[in-house]
Amino acid sequence: MTSSATTDDRIDGLLAHIYGENLDPHVHRGFADLIDRHRHGRPAPRRRPVAWLIAYPDHVTDDDAPLALLGRALDDLLPERLEGVHVLPCYPSSSDEGFAVMDYLTVDPAVGTWADIEELAVGRHVMLDAVINHASAQGNWFEAWRRGDDAYAGFFRTEDPDNDLSAVVRARTHPLLTPFDTAGGRQWVWTTFSADQVDLDYRNPAVTLAVAEVLLTYASHGASAIRLDAIGFLWKEAGSPSIHLDETHRVIQLLRAVLDRTYPDVVLVSETNVPHAENVSYLGDGTAREADMVYQFPLPPLTLHAFTSGDARPLKAWLTTIDGIPDHTTYFNFLASHDGVGLRPLEGLVGAGEVDRLVDVCVGNGGLVNHRSGPTGDRIPYELNATWFDLIRGRQEGDDALARHVASHGLMLALRGEPAVYLQGLLAERNATDLAEASGSARSINRRRFRYDDLAARLGDHTSRAAQSVAAINAMLDWRASTAAFHPLAPQRVLETPPEVVGIERRSEGGDVAEVYVNVSPATIPIDGVRSGTVDGFRIADEAPGRLVLDPWGLAYVIDGTR
Repeated sequence: MTSSATTDDRIDGLLAHIYGENLDPHVHRGFADLIDRHRHGRPAPRRRPVAWLIAYPDHVTDDDAPLALLGRALDDLLPERLEGVHVLPCYPSSSDEGFAVMDYLTVDPAVGTWADIEELAVGRHVMLDAVINHASAQGNWFEAWRRGDDAYAGFFRTEDPDNDLSAVVRARTHPLLTPFDTAGGRQWVWTTFSADQVDLDYRNPAVTLAVAEVLLTYASHGASAIRLDAIGFLWKEAGSPSIHLDETHRVIQLLRAVLDRTYPDVVLVSETNVPHAENVSYLGDGTAREADMVYQFPLPPLTLHAFTSGDARPLKAWLTTIDGIPDHTTYFNFLASHDGVGLRPLEGLVGAGEVDRLVDVCVGNGGLVNHRSGPTGDRIPYELNATWFDLIRGRQEGDDALARHVASHGLMLALRGEPAVYLQGLLAERNATDLAEASGSARSINRRRFRYDDLAARLGDHTSRAAQSVAAINAMLDWRASTAAFHPLAPQRVLETPPEVVGIERRSEGGDVAEVYVNVSPATIPIDGVRSGTVDGFRIADEAPGRLVLDPWGLAYVIDGTR
C-alpha cells in the first residue's frame, strides 16, 4: 500500500483487517489523498463544553434562515451555559425529518448554508449528525447506484430474499428488505429503518472512503463533534444478528484514525439505543480508540421509572455499574431527544410489569408507543413517544409537575459526562398530538417548532411554564459550572440514601467535591450524613449541618464542601 500521500500504520492495519485482499489500491490512495487535503485545515482545539442544546436546524423559525435564528436564540434567549449545540440533520432529506439524507455534503437551502453552520460554531461548539447506516432512496448516491453508475457499484446492501434473515435484530416492524428496480434488474435492498432509508454496504471499501470524506467535510465546516447515528447496524451479515458486529467496531476505529490525522480534536459520539453493555462497547476496549462519548440510553427510562414508582433503587443499582469505562471517554447524558424514550435499555434492569407501567403512563398522558418486531414476529414496545414533561409529570399538574421535571434534570446534570437538553425538554413542552396526527408519525409528538417572537414572548413571561423551566435549568447549569467536581471525566459515586432518594458524589482530580440529592417520590424525606458546603436547590424543607430534608420531588446541590 503506497501512494504519493501517506496514511499511517494504524489506518493501514485497519484497512487490511477489514478488507484484506478486497482493498483496491485506488481506494487506499483515496484515503491518503483525503487525509492530505484536510490535514492542514484543522479547527481550533476543542474545549469541552459545559452542556449541549439538542435542536433541529429549523426548530426556531421566522423570516430569517432558521440556522441563523437558532444562533440568535442561543445568544439572546436560552441559557448561556449551553456552550454546545447539537444540530440535528441539516442536509436535504426525503423523510424521517432529516434522517433520510439525499446529499451528505450540502446544507438544505431551506435552513441555511455551510456559512451559517460556521457562524454558529463561532464561540460555541457544534455537533453534526453523520447518518451513515443508510441514505435516502431518493438521494444522489442511490439514484446513481440504480442507474448503474460504476462509481457507485456495490454501495448499497442487497440480499437474496430467500435467505434466512430471522436472526437479524430489528428496530422496526416493516419488512427488512425492499425491492427496487435498477439498470441491472430488480434488487432487494436492506432497509433497516424504512423503505425510504436504504442501507449502505460497508463490505465495499469505497463506501467507507466516501463516508470518511463526509465526516471530514463536517469537521472542515466547524463541527467539533460528530454523532454517529444508529451506528450499531452498520455492518450486515446474513445469518447473524447484524448488530454490533466486529467489523462495525473496526470501521469506527478507522474513521477515528482518519480524524486523528486531520481533525484530532473532533469528538465522535456513538448513538446506539441498546442495553448498557452493548452501548459502552463503542468506547473501545482501551487498546483501540473508537467513540469518545456514548449516548447514555438507559438514563431516560430508568429516571422515568424512578419518578413513576417513587423508588430509585433500580436507577441507583445501575449507576453503581457504569464507571468502568476507558480513560478520556465519557457519557452523553440526556433525558429527552428528538426521538422517544427507548425501552430496550431496561432489559435486565426492571421487570416486564414495570415496563408495562411506563407504557400506561405514556398513553395515559396522551403519548404514543412505537413497536419493533420480536424473533417470532410479535410486536414489542420499543419506544415511548411523548415530550419529557408529559412523561415525567406522571399524574401531576401545576407546580408538582414542574417540580418533577426540574428534579429529573437536576439528576441528569449531576452525572459523569456531558449533559444535553433537547429544546422541547428545556421549555417543558406538552405533547404535540396535532403534529403526530397530521404526519402519521408517533415521533412528531415531540417535535414542535417555534416562531422566534412567540418563543421570546413565552420566555419573557416569568410566570410561564417554559420560563420557569429555563430558569431552573439555568440555575442548575450555573451550580454545575461553579466547581471542577462536575468535569465530564470526573468519577461519580452513588451515596447511601433512602430508597426514594438518589445521592451522587462527584470528585475532581484536584480534590473539588460536590454532592447532589434528588427525591423521586411524593414523600418528604430526611437525609443525614450530608457534606457541609454551599447548598442550592429546589424544595428543600430544612437544612442543618449534616442534614437535609427534601420536600416531594426536591433536590439539593452541595458544592465544594468537606466532611
